[in-house]
Formats: sequence, structure tokens, C-alpha cells
Amino acid sequence: MRSLLKPFGLFLSMLAGAIIAAPSYGEAPASMSVTDIMQFESAKKPVLSDSGKVLAVTVAPDRGDPRGLVRLVGSEKQFDLAQAQKPVISPMGRYVAFDRVPTLLEKETASKNDKKKLKNGLVVLDTQTGEQLQYERVKSYQFTEKDSHLVVWFEAESKEAEAKESDVKSSENLVEITSSQMKSRAKLASAEYASHRASEINSADSKKPTVDDFDKGTALSLIELATGKETAFQHVTEYALSGGNTHLAIAINDIENSRHELRLILLADASTDAMFLFRDQQFGKIALSKSGQWLAYTHGKAAEQPYGREYQLVLHDLKKDKSQYAPVDERWHYNRYSELRFSKDSQRLFFGRVPSVQQQTKLPKIEQAMDLYDLDKIAAQRNLRVWHGNDPRIKPNEIKEYEKQQKHTYLAVWHLASNALVQLADELVPDVQFNENKRLMLASSDLPYQKMITWAGFYRDYYLVDLKTGVKTQVLYQQPSRSVPQLSPQQKYLVYFQQGQVYLYDVATQDRRVLSSGAGVSFANEDHDYPSAAPGYGFGPWLAEDKGVFAYDKYDVWQFSTHANAPAQMLTSGAGRQQGIQYRVTGLIEDDSPQVFKAGEPVLLHGYNTKTKGDGFYQAKVGKSGVKPLMQGSYKLKLLARAKKSNTILYSKEAYDQYPDLYTAGVNTPQNASQQTDLDQQKDKLGWGKAELVSWTNGDGKALDGVLIKPSNYVAGQRYPVLVYFYRFMSDRLHSFPQMKVNHRPNFAWYADNGYAIFLPDIRFEVGYPGPSAVQALTSGVQHIIDMGVAKANAIGIQGHSWGGYQTAFAVTQTHMFKAAVTGAPVSNMTSAYSGIRHGTGLARQFQYETGQSRIGESLMKAPHKYIENSPVFYAERIKTPMMIMFGDRDDAVPWEQGVELYLAMRRAGKDVVFLQYEDEPHHLKKYPNKLDYTVRMQEYFGHYLKGEPAPAWLLKGEAYQELKQN
Repeated sequence: MRSLLKPFGLFLSMLAGAIIAAPSYGEAPASMSVTDIMQFESAKKPVLSDSGKVLAVTVAPDRGDPRGLVRLVGSEKQFDLAQAQKPVISPMGRYVAFDRVPTLLEKETASKNDKKKLKNGLVVLDTQTGEQLQYERVKSYQFTEKDSHLVVWFEAESKEAEAKESDVKSSENLVEITSSQMKSRAKLASAEYASHRASEINSADSKKPTVDDFDKGTALSLIELATGKETAFQHVTEYALSGGNTHLAIAINDIENSRHELRLILLADASTDAMFLFRDQQFGKIALSKSGQWLAYTHGKAAEQPYGREYQLVLHDLKKDKSQYAPVDERWHYNRYSELRFSKDSQRLFFGRVPSVQQQTKLPKIEQAMDLYDLDKIAAQRNLRVWHGNDPRIKPNEIKEYEKQQKHTYLAVWHLASNALVQLADELVPDVQFNENKRLMLASSDLPYQKMITWAGFYRDYYLVDLKTGVKTQVLYQQPSRSVPQLSPQQKYLVYFQQGQVYLYDVATQDRRVLSSGAGVSFANEDHDYPSAAPGYGFGPWLAEDKGVFAYDKYDVWQFSTHANAPAQMLTSGAGRQQGIQYRVTGLIEDDSPQVFKAGEPVLLHGYNTKTKGDGFYQAKVGKSGVKPLMQGSYKLKLLARAKKSNTILYSKEAYDQYPDLYTAGVNTPQNASQQTDLDQQKDKLGWGKAELVSWTNGDGKALDGVLIKPSNYVAGQRYPVLVYFYRFMSDRLHSFPQMKVNHRPNFAWYADNGYAIFLPDIRFEVGYPGPSAVQALTSGVQHIIDMGVAKANAIGIQGHSWGGYQTAFAVTQTHMFKAAVTGAPVSNMTSAYSGIRHGTGLARQFQYETGQSRIGESLMKAPHKYIENSPVFYAERIKTPMMIMFGDRDDAVPWEQGVELYLAMRRAGKDVVFLQYEDEPHHLKKYPNKLDYTVRMQEYFGHYLKGEPAPAWLLKGEAYQELKQN
């Protein structure tokens, strides 16, 4: 299972001032190729240790094998681990674990059966010694709190291996139970706790019972990291670690040998205590308190199928060596999904319960001649789903939500000091936001609004639930689901947004007041162009002792006091609105307990300049108006992590022609940063082009912005073919490094290095007229870059996907400005799409048209003309632009028949149209061969129509259907 590699087996750079380097790259071709995109490496989801001294990140090409990079911040040490991804840093920062994945070549050359055997492993790096531990077929793992041990839980072995090793595993368990380390015993909490001697277990019926996959355990190892000593266990179905490096609890369920154990391992010396031993009871969930005093677990009858097995909850006091069952409640029961969790202070046990536990219904079978005419048994074989007009959810959505609902449990709490058990969630208010609060939690319900989701979107009622009594106080009715209220850290207040204002709810007095009434600005989203209520801009952190809270308007940060009659304070002193900079608090410590600020304490702000599209870091101080610039410029900044136990932050800095490499700095001095990666060097031998901001006035007099990317070989005064790509707001991408991926989007760097200019215009919509407003923005923007002398007027292409695909398809019905169009997954007929289904969620599409992205604002029945006027298919005869349509025929967002409708309409009208149907693909192509194929065909398509290159055979003649030989 494990291998040990010495430092010589890994790449260790000890050069002074070294930074992580990408592999060497060969000489660049004359212009960028698809292969260059495929091989370009990107950093993914970096993590920072709690101390801020260790940085780990996955670096991976678009196609190829990932590598794990570890850097000791402020040191010369760095490590490069092959085939490694998804880093996890141990709590103390000494060890870094990565998933170790099979190579791409292994996956591509494996047979179907062999692919099933290819499982991720685990590699653990000791950052002090450079040694690596490796494990295969790992299901999950966890470090202990002080980095002393690592728990590794393994995947099940193959069926063949299980058959060969079953006898061995059984005997191994017997050896463990009688070993000198084991204090073999069974605790008796009640008469139901019947213990069984090992001899009784050995004399069990030799006939092996059938074991449900849910009940099957797998191997687990406890590794002492300092010595490498490993203790192995078999048939483990659950494990839990206590805080403070004290104990590991494991549930061992060996059903075939009628042996069920709950073991407690003392981490200090790896001694094992058989806490509970059953012959006929399956252990379920287990939990250990952080203090190490409490052990909780569930168990149920092993003979029952897990789907309908009812469990019991037991709490054991490890100090007093005493157990007790949870109080019985006839209304609430425990099932296999009843998770257990102690509060951090070890004073409360949280768990889930359900109203009833039942076995799955089975269809009666036809087993004898008389059954052939049994009407009930015949009818039971039917395949029927009944759609009722009053169903809360439409059937496809109900089916999609079924598994989630089966796993849903209703949160309850057991107060350990008072021995009081309180049900918090129930069938009317099913959702409670778990946190470490001691008095109140926020709860919500969307049950009253499930039917209206179909046409109106998502809403919830919000409640405050008392942890001691379970009493719920409703505080908000029909609140948009995206406008979630925020409970203060000490649970004295609730802050929420409604109708352009910020409100405060006093929990003690139940009084409400408008915090923003004297602010003089709206706190509603000023760019909201949907036929629904505008949301707010959200909230920042709270002040200590619940004295105040930060909130945002479009530009500025406000500090609102929770004391009555206290005036609102604009923390950024209006500089945001005056300068067009959107300020937001950043650099917060993310933990179970939210970070709060005290008066006079510095606060790090991120600022986005809406005029220049550049970012900056700024500083403000709690209680004082004013902003201090720390760094700002023509680049984009993304704060990625904040160390929990230090002031270190991790951020990236990028521009169109600068890769977003990683930097570390102090939270109050981000300008004094240390660069940690240098992936930007990859583009040094590639042509890249330049991005610039362009502005123009729309036909209705509105000012619009966009991004113009000029070709890498741009010559002033020369005109170029242009590719227009868009969705909604695009100008904020001015300083974004282009995604170096092969997917459903055109790669900007590739097109720029192959002689194209790329134009990314902003689109601002008018409710009821999404199509015409998009056309107006597109045509005015394209005309502007023609007037600039950059665009070749007869060589302008347009490409969009999904909502951008719809706009593309509609635009060419209204203007002949474009020489060629590529539209991916477009809605072409709003009248037929309106009552369609989003297959990914099972939701109806009606809400999307009435209140959402399509922005019609009324139902099809009330405004059929608007649906027709905004549908490309009704204007197919006007189209003069050649069009290529792309769809995956398992699109889970837009029914792929929408592409068929557009294709057939254009075909009937005799238009130039090509339809690419990618089989078994969703809304965004997932299979790499299909992504590559679409990328190449798109480039060939635009190359022919915009640059006059020879048309490929598939474009001239199509491709005849043929059956291919299967490997």
C-alpha cells in the first residue's frame, strides 16, 4: 500500500532566491498552435498553511499530467511532485498531501475494464526532510491536529482481490482482537447492549450473508508520521478524530463474520481499546468531541437492509466510562444519513433525524400462472409518472432532487450539560445553517414557494431558531434566495437587504429599522437589467461585540452602527463613487468563527476601477473615513487565501499579457510582496497581442465599453479580420490573462497570434427586448472599431455560447454586418423553449424568461408577440450570414432541439448553415476529443470566411454518417 521515497527521488531546488519554474519549452513555431495551448501550464486552487509559511498548488497543462508544487515561503526550499493535484497542508504545516493520479497515457491506453481499476492514490511530502509516503487506492485521508499522525482510508479492493483475501482478513481481525495491545471488553449501557465473546463469534453460522455495498467496510491505516509506523484495520465503515491529538475512533463492521466493533485508539501509544462489540448491530456514524471526553455513535440491526434500517444514538462519557441512549422521541428517528458533530467547545452534539424510516417499496413479481391475470400485479409493472397541477415541484425536478431529499436529515442538538435534546429543523422549516453559535441559528424554508419556482424564481422564508427551546421566530417572508440575511457573531442582530435599503433586526426587542435611510444612495444593484427586484451588493464583516456591520453600495464601503440613532458612516468617504472605484473588504480569515474588527483596526480593501478596469489594494481604518492606496495599476488582483494564524495573504496579479503568478505578502502591506511562481515565462516565445479599452456611445445614447485585443503582429493603419466574442459585461476582462484551454470558447491568444483582432463588447439589455438591445450594442461597437481603422469591415465574425449563442443567432437576423457566425447551444425559439425543461436541474424554463436571463418580463400567454419578436427562428429568411451551430445532444441547460429548430429553419430557407451535433455531450463539451474538434473546426470556419482560406472538405460537402468499428 505504501512506498517511501528519499529526497533524491524528487526535484528539490536549493538555488538562492529560487522561484517555481515551469518545464523548458522548445522554440516557438511561426505562430501559436493548438498544441501550444494544450501544453500551457496553469496554477489551480493554491492553498496556504495556517502559519502562512507553506504554499502548495497544482500546476497542470490543459492536456497532460498535473504536478504538485510546494514552496516554503521565505525560504529557498521548493518541491516538485509528479502526477500530483489537489494539495492539503497539515494543520502545523510540516506535511503536504496530494492526490496522486494515473498518467494521461495510462488512462488513454487502458481498456474499459482497466480504466475502472485506475484509482487515485495519495502522496505525502515531509517539507522538512523531503521524504515522500505514497499510498494507492485512497478514498479519504486526514491529518491529526498536531501533525503527529495521518489516517488513510482505502477504496475497496477489486472483486477478485476480495475473494482471495476474505479468509485472511477474517483471521487478521481475530488476531487483533486478542493482541496484547487490546483491552478486550464491551461496555454495557443497557440490556440492549448484549456483548458477545470472540468464541461465540467464531461459532457463527458458516453461511455468509449478502452484504449491501453501503454496509461494506474497507481498509484503514493509522500512520505515525515521525516514525512511519503503520497500524492497519480491516472492514472500517467510519472513523473520527478528536481534537488535541488524543484519540481515533473507528467502526469495524464485518457482517460476513457477524462481528461489529467500535474501537478507540490512543494516538500517544497506538493502544487499542475495543469499546463496544456486537454480533447483530451495525455501527453507523461516529464522532469524538474536541475535548476527548465524549464519544457518540449510532447503531442499528445488521440484518435489516440499510435503506430502511432504523438506528439508535448513544453518547459515551470516556472519563466516567458511562453510556446513555438519546431520549426517545416517537416523532423523530435516526437513519443511515444521521451525521454526528460535536460543537468546538464540546458542549453540544448536533445530529440529523427524520420523521420516519422505512424500507424501499418493492414491486410484486409475477411468479405463478394465476399471477398472469392478477390485475394489481400486472398494473404494478407499469412505467408511469403522474404530473399533478398542484405538485410542489414538477416531476423532472422532483426526480433530480430525490436523492438529495433521501439524504436530507433535520438538524437537532443534544445539550450535554443539561442532557436536553432539542429538535431545531422540522418538516415546515427544514433547513438550518449550522455554525458554532450557542444561542441562535438561522433557518429557512422554500416550501411555500416551490410551485412558483416554475415561473417566478427562488424565494425563502427565514427564521431564527433558539438552540435551547427549538422555538422558531419568522423574521423574513418571501425573501429572494440570493439575498441571504446575515446573523451577527453574538446573535444580537440580523442584517438584511430589501427594496434598495439595508435593514437591521434586533433579536431581543424584535424591532426593525432601516440602517441606510440617511445614506443618500441606493444599495440596490445599479446595473440590474432583469425583470425582477434588484439585489443588494452584500455585506462585509461585523465589528466586535456586534457594535456594527459593513455594507456596500455600488462603489463605497459603509459602516453601520447597531446602536439606535447612530449615523451611518461612509468608511471610504465617497472616494469610490467619486473616482469610479468599487471598494470591498478582503483578506479575511475564513474559519468557523467569523473575523470581527475593532475600532481603529486597519482593514484591507480590494478596489476595482470601473473606468480603467484596473485593480488595487487599499487600506481603511474602522471608525475613520478615508482610503489609503497601497498599490494600484493596470492589472487584475485576486486575493486567494489568508493564513489563519498569521497576517500572510496569497494573491495573484495578472494582465492580458501577464500570467497570474502567485505572490505572498502581509495583509497590511500587500505592495511589499514576494513572487512565488513564474509561469509567465511560458509565453515569452509565443506571440501574444495587446489588449486595450475602447469606449463608444450606443444608438440610444448610452456609454458602452469593450476590450479590443490587437494581433501580435499588429501594424498601425492596417485592417484585420475581427472575431467578436461576448456575453454581457466583458470590459472587466481588460486585464484578464486569457484562459489557455481548448474548450467551447475561442482562445484569444491563439486568434491574436494568427492575425485576428478580438473584440469583447459590453451588452446592456432592455427588459422585454433582449435581442434588439444586444444587436444595438453589437453593431454600434463593431462600427466603432471599424471607424478606428482596426477592423476590416467585410471580415468580421461573431461567436457566442449559451446566452451569447442566442444573441449571436438573433443578431444575424437583424444585421448583415457579420461575415460568419458560430453559435453554441443557442435558444432559437423562445415560444417552444419557454415551457421546456432544464435537464440538468429538472426545473422548468419559464422563470428564466419571465424574471431571469432572457428578460422578457411576462408569460408567453400574456405577451406572445415579445417571445416571437425575440426569437431568431422566426426571422431565418432574413439571414445572409453563414452560420455554424454547435450543440451537445445531452445539453442539460438548453434543449438541443433548439439547435435543430434553427438548423431546419435555415435549411428550409436555403441559407448557408452547418450543424455540429456532439453526441453524449452536455451544455459545455467535456470530452477532450470533442473540445479539440470544435476548436479546430471553428478556426477553419472563420479562416475560410474571414481570411479567404480554402474551405475544408467537411464545410464543402459535410460528412456522411458511418458506423465505426469499436475497439
